[in-house]
Amino acid sequence: MSRSFEGVHALRDVTLELGRAEVVGLIGPNGAGKSTLVNVLSGFDRPSGGTVELEGRDITGWSPSRRGRHGLARTFQHSHAFRSLSVRENVEVAALGVGAAAGEARRRASELLETLGLAAHADASADTLAQGDERRLGVARALATRPRFVLLDEPAAGLPEAEVPGFADVVRGVRDDHDVGVLLIDHNMALIMAICDRIYVLDQGRALAEGTPDEVRANLDVAAAYLGESPVQDTGDEE
Repeated sequence: MSRSFEGVHALRDVTLELGRAEVVGLIGPNGAGKSTLVNVLSGFDRPSGGTVELEGRDITGWSPSRRGRHGLARTFQHSHAFRSLSVRENVEVAALGVGAAAGEARRRASELLETLGLAAHADASADTLAQGDERRLGVARALATRPRFVLLDEPAAGLPEAEVPGFADVVRGVRDDHDVGVLLIDHNMALIMAICDRIYVLDQGRALAEGTPDEVRANLDVAAAYLGESPVQDTGDEE
């Protein structure tokens, strides 16, 4: 797919494939086109050329909500929580939005808040959460829709380094226990390299490289594109 904005090519003929039960990383220098790609995949933007397919079905013209009802969920770099609702209610609303009954929505919320370490904040207002907990809430809301595929946009941003290994276990659990394909966009290279089955690298809107963590780590073009911020280094830098 491609995406242009008034002559500026944000994406140039990028092909990306995400399968069920795998974690695929998406990395690249600032301005590489990562956010544009996620917006196109999730329906918040339209490609200038190319298509988006969900299990073989062309969904390029579908709205984000329709994609969500058919198993494609995402998180956002900035919180999209309902701040006037409690943490538990935020997760319940996400489940209700894809057709879950009230009792099922409550059950999903309880399970996910426990899994993501948010149970202690269940009855707190969403606007009281620390940044790291806001990111966890975003993941819980996405998983409450029972997706087949989920796009995690900077989910580890704001997490203390000591909490990153635990969050890595959460992402692995999404893949292994729920048969969900995960696209992980993050600047924490320790997280990316530890849990991704494959990694795509974007640079100036183009697909620069694709491969296993070891293959990407050894790719000299990838190191050069980062201009000293090589992905082989576990910098954890945020965009």
